[in-house]
Amino acid sequence: MPTTPPGPPAGPGQPGTHLTHGAHPHVVPRHPRLDPLADRYAARTHGMKSSEIRALFSVVSRPEVVSLAGGMPAVTALPLDAVGSMIGELVSGMGAQTLQYGSGQGDPRLRERICDVMALEGITDASPSEVVVTVGSQQALDLVTRVFVDPGDVILAEAPSYVGALGVFQSAEARVRHVAMDDDGLIPEALEEALVACRAAGDRVKFLYTVPNFHNPAGVTLTEPRREAIMAIAERHDLLVIEDNPYGLLGFEHEPLRALRARDSQRVIYLGSFSKTFSPGLRVGWVLAPLAVREKLVLATEAQVLCPPSLTQYAVARYLDTQPWREQIKLFTELYRERRDATLESLETLMPAGTTWTRPDGGFYVWLKLPHGLDAKLMQPRAVNALVAYVPGIGFYADGSGREFMRLSYCYPEPDQIREGVRRLARVIEAELDLHSTFDAVDTGSFRAVRPAAGADAPFSGSGTIVGPANSDTYEDGRA
Repeated sequence: MPTTPPGPPAGPGQPGTHLTHGAHPHVVPRHPRLDPLADRYAARTHGMKSSEIRALFSVVSRPEVVSLAGGMPAVTALPLDAVGSMIGELVSGMGAQTLQYGSGQGDPRLRERICDVMALEGITDASPSEVVVTVGSQQALDLVTRVFVDPGDVILAEAPSYVGALGVFQSAEARVRHVAMDDDGLIPEALEEALVACRAAGDRVKFLYTVPNFHNPAGVTLTEPRREAIMAIAERHDLLVIEDNPYGLLGFEHEPLRALRARDSQRVIYLGSFSKTFSPGLRVGWVLAPLAVREKLVLATEAQVLCPPSLTQYAVARYLDTQPWREQIKLFTELYRERRDATLESLETLMPAGTTWTRPDGGFYVWLKLPHGLDAKLMQPRAVNALVAYVPGIGFYADGSGREFMRLSYCYPEPDQIREGVRRLARVIEAELDLHSTFDAVDTGSFRAVRPAAGADAPFSGSGTIVGPANSDTYEDGRA
């Protein structure tokens, strides 16, 4: 139950869409007898809950379950012997440095190599002094949000959006306004409409958060004309853009696209990561930001973790110095292309009529829309019982909508496992359709059909403009 009532409508032409205030003056304890400290928690803890992905970990670890859920890179494709020897030599030969505290900004050599990596996407003007090394790009996003966002500020984000970003924004007590996207990525006209509506409502928009390449969860890529259009809109409206780009080098059909940051060094803050192109377990990411922003990011990271881990930074820098990392990225790309193809072919062959999905040309994910009236969240237990796992779309919307969608990840399972997983999933969906046809007009209390807008039949329909607290556990009409 919310602790504050919904505010006024978000803007003209959006009946039924409400703002929910990011800051809560007091959180009423739900179960004080179970938690004697419940009335002492900060307001920002209201609504904190496990993400839809993390909640599946205990399930997907079971060997009999085919997991199309977590976006886990195929690290077994790395030359593990060479990587292991490299890290062992680092500790034995440079232990005094690798096992010691380091700079809050990050190792200078690693920052130089990060600039080399970004040059592959057209960012040729970056200086190592503008780079801040972080504990994965998740910390990078948290730092940027801490530096820029006050409670109640509005953040623009694609619909759907990365679940980890929504968690960060909720913790900052921000309000998320979703901007529609389609198969070509974020829609420029929808972005401009959102900015105009926010200005009319007196809302303070702090930045646009976008994943332009091989989007998580949607799998789509922002086209070149739209990149130009979005940057033109950002210029007109003096809009800061946060470009989150963990998948940019993992394209199947073409060379890496020119980054948004390559077009504007002052208006775009770029987030990168080695989790997808080397190792997620090392937890090394970075922020590229103008010098004034960099100073604040360094202060924020020193307050949070003192400094990023030295050993993992040295390991990544040594890997980039000594290993054929470009060839390794090509190997990853071919591996993921094969798995993407297995996914799309299986979906085409096995999915019942009325099911639609995106067709990624890189990255890890397919975004699937269920036939009319089905609910991916309610269907999930039956899918797990059929030994297949996915992530319901509800986790990728700030207001808890998106129940007719699911994210399928093809990066981790082998192609034969993917085919079997899609076969199992198709059977579950067919069973749900049978159940739905029987009980369509009956409110069973346990099977709740959520229908998209009339005529909505594309992978992104139903993702209208929404404003709400990230990870909200209520609907617009007050349903729990």
